[in-house]
Amino acid sequence: MVAKRQEEASPDAVLTRIGQAVMLHRGGDREEARNRLGELWQELGVEDDTLHHCTLAHYLADTQDDPADELAWDLRALAVADRLVREHDARSEHGGAAVEAVAEGAEHAARSPRPPLREQPCSPGEESEEAGQSDAGEAAEASRRRAVAAVRGLYPSLHLNLAADYVKLGRPDAARAQLDLARAASGALSDDSYGKGVRAAIGRLALRLTDTAGTSGEPAPPPGQHPWA
Repeated sequence: MVAKRQEEASPDAVLTRIGQAVMLHRGGDREEARNRLGELWQELGVEDDTLHHCTLAHYLADTQDDPADELAWDLRALAVADRLVREHDARSEHGGAAVEAVAEGAEHAARSPRPPLREQPCSPGEESEEAGQSDAGEAAEASRRRAVAAVRGLYPSLHLNLAADYVKLGRPDAARAQLDLARAASGALSDDSYGKGVRAAIGRLALRLTDTAGTSGEPAPPPGQHPWA
C-alpha cells in the first residue's frame, strides 16, 4: 500500500493520472473526470506551486458545469503559471553573476594542466556526499527549467481558455483582452499539431468576437468545451 502511494505521488504517476482523467472527460464522463482530478489536487496540496498544479487547474476548469467555476479554475491555472515564471526569472536575475563565476571557474579548470589543490582535503565519503548534493541541485534546477519552459508553452492555451470563459459569461471586452494575450503568447508554440490547433482556435474565436460586436452572435459553447473542440 505504501509503495503504491509513493508511486502515485511521483511526477510520472501524476501526469499519468491526469491523462487518464482527461481521457475520461473526452469520453463523456465529465463527473468522474472532475472527481479524479479534484482528488489529485487535494493530494498534491496547495502549499507549493508546480507545473502539476497548473496542469491540474487547467484541466479541472474543463470539467466544470458552471461557467463561473470554469473561470475560477482557469484563473487559478494562470496564477500558478505566473508565479512559476516570476520565481524563475527572479532566480535567474539574482543568480546571473554567480552563474558567470561558475562558468569562468569551469573554463579556467579546463585550461589548467591539473585540478587545483584543495586547502583541506576531505575523505572519499565527504567527496561523494558533496558530489551527490551537487548532482541533486543541478537535477532540481534542470527540472525547474523544464517546468518553466512547459508553462511558457501553455500561456496561449491558458489565455485562450479564459477568453472562451468570458464569452460564455457575456463579457466580450474581457474576452478580447485575453485573446490578445493569447495571440501575443502564441510565438512560443511549436509548428506541430498542437500549436497549429491553438493558433487556429485563436483565429476562430477572434472572428466570432468580431461577428458578435454588432450582432447577437452565436451561443456560447457548452461548459468545459474548448473553443477549438
